[in-house]
Amino acid sequence: MEYQYPIDYTWSTDEIVDVIHFYECIEKAYEKGIDRDALLKAYRRFKEIVPGKAHEKTLFKEFEEVSGYVPYQAVKGLKEAGTGEKIMVVQKRKN
Repeated sequence: MEYQYPIDYTWSTDEIVDVIHFYECIEKAYEKGIDRDALLKAYRRFKEIVPGKAHEKTLFKEFEEVSGYVPYQAVKGLKEAGTGEKIMVVQKRKN
């Protein structure tokens, strides 16, 4: 992609890598679909790094602005899909 992922430079290298992996999972949910369990694992790790809802919303908004992908829609799919199902966000990108 031709954009920079929103990150917090106070995070460790491992945390930055894990957050970027979560963003990549969001991209997959839009582009070709992703296994629910893979997205859930990435989201749970993201929440360990970003436990606060306000910080999460800020990062989601920043990611949406640079990528056009709405992370909330993919995370919402976690609640609607069952174990082993594929999550595919069909809503158009905001770009």
